[in-house]
Amino acid sequence: MPEQEIILSAFREAQMSREEELAFLDLWKPISFAKHEIMTQAGEVERRFYVVITGVQSVYFIDRNGNKLVIAFSFDGSYSGVYDSFTDGAQSGYFLEALTDSQLYYIDLPSYENLFDAYTGFNRWGRLTHGELLRGRVQREIELSTLSSKERFVKFMKRCPKQLHQIPQKYLASYLNMSPETYSRLMNSTTY
Repeated sequence: MPEQEIILSAFREAQMSREEELAFLDLWKPISFAKHEIMTQAGEVERRFYVVITGVQSVYFIDRNGNKLVIAFSFDGSYSGVYDSFTDGAQSGYFLEALTDSQLYYIDLPSYENLFDAYTGFNRWGRLTHGELLRGRVQREIELSTLSSKERFVKFMKRCPKQLHQIPQKYLASYLNMSPETYSRLMNSTTY
């Protein structure tokens, strides 16, 4: 799928006219990150909102024991970035790292904010997207609190995009709140 189609697909709920789509696409700039490159450091303000063309990224923080705890992934066709820092202008409490070589397009905050004034469909997009993200976060919290390691693993693998199969298992184990050893055991013994 050509890059412009990937960007437009991510914002299909905005329901733009063709003229609006062309102006909208002009706001996006390409950027690349190498595997394991830190895209946003904890303590920095996120300056970009991304759409992923290719690649996998993770959002994580470092706990008091120095462990990397993954809280989110982004991949082909999805949004990426540290959204709360981007919109609030506050320092990020998280890292954003390219887990694979990654090609993305980004928009800066003034252009992003202008979308809601310039295109009436963006208010609809914002409501729907934020609702979807909130439902996903709540569902994740419920799963982490109520499901066994095996149940979390099976649920995740059933909905896991194929792009996540190309990253080291330690990141997936962290996301599922289990040890890499448990993840590996489940990977070798569980059908899903």
